[in-house]
Amino acid sequence: MDRAPVNLKPLAFAELDGWADDDHAAAFRAYLNSCRKAPRNDGPAAAAPALGQAADRDAARDFFETHFEPHAIAGGTSGFLTGYYEPEVKGARARDARFCVPVYGRPDDLVTVASETERARLNDRVTGFRNTDEGPVPYFTRAEIEAGALKGRGLELLHLDDWIELFYMQVQGSGLVHLNEGSQVRLTYVGKNGHPYTSIGRLLVERGELAATDVEMDKVKTWLRADPARGRALMQENESYVFFRALSEEEGRDGPLGAEGITLTPGRSLAVDTEYTSLGTPVYVTAPGVESAYGPFRRLMIAQDVGSAIRGRQRGDIFWGTGAAVGAIAGRTCHAATFHVLLPKR
Repeated sequence: MDRAPVNLKPLAFAELDGWADDDHAAAFRAYLNSCRKAPRNDGPAAAAPALGQAADRDAARDFFETHFEPHAIAGGTSGFLTGYYEPEVKGARARDARFCVPVYGRPDDLVTVASETERARLNDRVTGFRNTDEGPVPYFTRAEIEAGALKGRGLELLHLDDWIELFYMQVQGSGLVHLNEGSQVRLTYVGKNGHPYTSIGRLLVERGELAATDVEMDKVKTWLRADPARGRALMQENESYVFFRALSEEEGRDGPLGAEGITLTPGRSLAVDTEYTSLGTPVYVTAPGVESAYGPFRRLMIAQDVGSAIRGRQRGDIFWGTGAAVGAIAGRTCHAATFHVLLPKR
């Protein structure tokens, strides 16, 4: 599919609703993380380290206003904002009667033909294969993997006690696993089987099982648990299957990692479609329907992650943080939004 043209209209910062009231220092700290991980030669990225982690709100605001110019995305569809989070789940290193749901690492026979940052743009086709004597064939689907296609290959990282929790950990792309021995390990996305992602919430709405206003994560989970066999069958209609790797204690000390390989910042990291927005780009998001602790959501965020369902020039996914409390917020985040991209001044 060819990329649709994007028309950008330059604006003044004063035209951004709520710009002056934002905590620019929080946004700057997230931006600085992107600059340190993948140094770039553009003016803002080169200047940011000199300002440093301790920059206050005024200094941070001055930095963004000095080095960037906001742009409205003209034409096309209206903006749409969702949310995601890092689930906390229970697990064990060894399989037993309770912990019998395997979490797999990436198989060495998986051949992907697309960059991980392009998976939203290519979500309408199969991008993962395995070589056979007859030639390349699509990699195993979710149903095939759950039926044992990878069993006995030593790919099991951990075992969980719930198929539904594994499914949602895969949808979110990370997870904090509390082990039965008392320790914990953080898992991060390391690849997928290359089959298109299918929203089970959308399927439930299309089939009249849930109203469009009821497609919140908790309500979908309730539907899945009401009939485990029925729920398992629905989850397997999403043929996409995510593989993980365990982060070291140092890597996972401060939280999950995004597509840039840096720790995500709750409320400031944004998953985007990299076909239109480069990772590391500041994006000002206005979403009146999203209530935060500070009132309506009007906040400068940094593009630091991607997702198979995050597709389009005006599409974003807020990272809310870790745990069930923010998971409930993420599950309810489904709102119209306006996105303004901040581009370096020429």
